[in-house]
Amino acid sequence: MQGPLSSLKVLDFSTLLPGPFASLLLADMGAEVLRIESPTRTDLVRVLPPHDGGVSASHAYLNRNKRCIALDLKQPEAVELVKQLVADYDIVLEQFRPGVMDKLGVGYEALRAINPRLIYVSITGYGQTGPYRDRAGHDINYLALAGVASYTGRRDSGPLPLGVQLADIAGGSLHGVMGLLAAVIQRQVTGEGQRVDVSMTDCAFALHGMAGAGFLAAGVEPQMESQALNGGSFYDYYRTRDGRWFSVGSLEPQFMQQLCAAIGRPELAALGLPPSREDQQALKREIEIEFEKRDFAEWLQLFADLDACVEPMLSLSEAVEHPQLKARELVTEVPRAGQAAQQQIACPIKFSAGLPAPRHIGAPIGAHTEEVLRELGCSAERIAALRAAKVVA
Repeated sequence: MQGPLSSLKVLDFSTLLPGPFASLLLADMGAEVLRIESPTRTDLVRVLPPHDGGVSASHAYLNRNKRCIALDLKQPEAVELVKQLVADYDIVLEQFRPGVMDKLGVGYEALRAINPRLIYVSITGYGQTGPYRDRAGHDINYLALAGVASYTGRRDSGPLPLGVQLADIAGGSLHGVMGLLAAVIQRQVTGEGQRVDVSMTDCAFALHGMAGAGFLAAGVEPQMESQALNGGSFYDYYRTRDGRWFSVGSLEPQFMQQLCAAIGRPELAALGLPPSREDQQALKREIEIEFEKRDFAEWLQLFADLDACVEPMLSLSEAVEHPQLKARELVTEVPRAGQAAQQQIACPIKFSAGLPAPRHIGAPIGAHTEEVLRELGCSAERIAALRAAKVVA
């Protein structure tokens, strides 16, 4: 089984999280991904704890199913090898600050001259244009500047540092894959490639699905705990007597009625209609009181058979064992050399034709250097010379 993207060949120059997560999705769906890494500047994810069998668990996951070659792009011979590869690998994914790839001699124009069908995807914090184009940043900075953090949190404690990297993944990775595949479809029509410019800040800004529309069209500035979905209504988390939490999203009347009946307060359903702020806050306080009367296990049993949009907040270890996630096969076994297979998060996209089985965890740096060079027609003597000159590792 090859997968729906088996016709794509991707050179991946990215490190850390946004680019590698994007190319992980591509590789899981069958694309041939070749990572180009520096032999002297280690991708920090390679050393990120925790480790399993001496290997970073994050690196083993983010870089599964990818081959890896180590090239010193500051050396002209390494640049020539990239140009040879681009004749065959017609998609490039990179995550450097603007201009870095040009300085190395492998920018879009240089590689496009070799292969006009090239699709060149650049994922950066702020994009290829604008006054912040050369500025450093991380996920928390992009969410802050895009306005997302301004109404995500509690009034008395401020914005929340999210446990998942929203701008990196939902912004950079997923939009990067979307732009890449859109360019592939257009290339099938025109025969020409193009550059795709993905800014994590831009994409985080685009995530203002409803609040952004409300502000731009109606002038309503969102604030923390001011809207129905950010804590301004009963749509929220509730602490149980033993310190666990439940999520309540019973927005529609039929769900609200079930919720209120389940907690023994059917009369509360009337507080949600009309949904004034005062009624919402009063309703929230009453729901808080009721949830604190019972332990997590009691509420779990009570809501198990109710279709009321009320679900327990699970730890990651509990989520892994949840029957819904197990039925969806969201954990997979990934082979690794000389050791038992490693458990990893599976590709979340399901295809009726299926996907190829995972082939291997993230490879050691330069693991496929010799294999790739031989595919380019390099002799054993040539490979030895490149190694001796530290062009490759």
